[in-house]
Amino acid sequence: MLRCLLVDDEPLALRLLTSYVERVPFLELVGTCRSALEALTVLQTEAVDVLFLDIQMPDLTGVEFVRSMQPQALVIFTTAYEAYALEGFNLNAVDYLVKPIAFERFVQAAQKAQDRLHPRPQEPVPVVLPPAPAPASSTEEYIFVKADYHTQRLNLRDIRYLEGLKDYIKIYAGARPILTLNSLKAFEDRLPSPDFVRVHRSYIVSLAHIDSIRKNRIYMGEAIIPIGESYAEAFFKLIEDRNMH
Repeated sequence: MLRCLLVDDEPLALRLLTSYVERVPFLELVGTCRSALEALTVLQTEAVDVLFLDIQMPDLTGVEFVRSMQPQALVIFTTAYEAYALEGFNLNAVDYLVKPIAFERFVQAAQKAQDRLHPRPQEPVPVVLPPAPAPASSTEEYIFVKADYHTQRLNLRDIRYLEGLKDYIKIYAGARPILTLNSLKAFEDRLPSPDFVRVHRSYIVSLAHIDSIRKNRIYMGEAIIPIGESYAEAFFKLIEDRNMH
């Protein structure tokens, strides 16, 4: 059970999010707040796992609150403005919900928080992957990506997986994910195949970093990545070709 706190200066938004929380079995509502300062008071007296935090609020914005107060709870930003997405993810937010928020999208964000706080155990799997060979189709060992107003070099061997988030891509390589304005298709065309493979409309994974595969899920450390139905056949054929019989 995740204890969550809703913070938004709009009463209608609070009512909608409250109704969503009541429909999700693993969420428990601690309370609702109309400002970041009110939320700070609650956080000092209540145990909170997840903050659903609006960005545009009077006195103190959600981004300013997270940057200055550094709450222990996981943060899921909610806002009517997509322009804040980059700054939100640079603060290591679990997710970024753009209003009007659909229930399905809310549940997806809540599940990400659940997976981060309570990773599901990795079960033994029948698939054993040998070490991936060095890319034969490309001599590139690194790429450059624009992130947070600068251009950053990324070694291909360090990239574990990429997650598509609308107009942004979240690259998991190193201690903190990197957010860059681009499309997953652009990375799919650029990254060497078959060492990097599209497994879902929202994910590209590095075969070298896969720990195990169970049914339609890929396990990479604490990350659990779904295998999309339209990508499953090609992916499992690739795995079968590398499998030790």
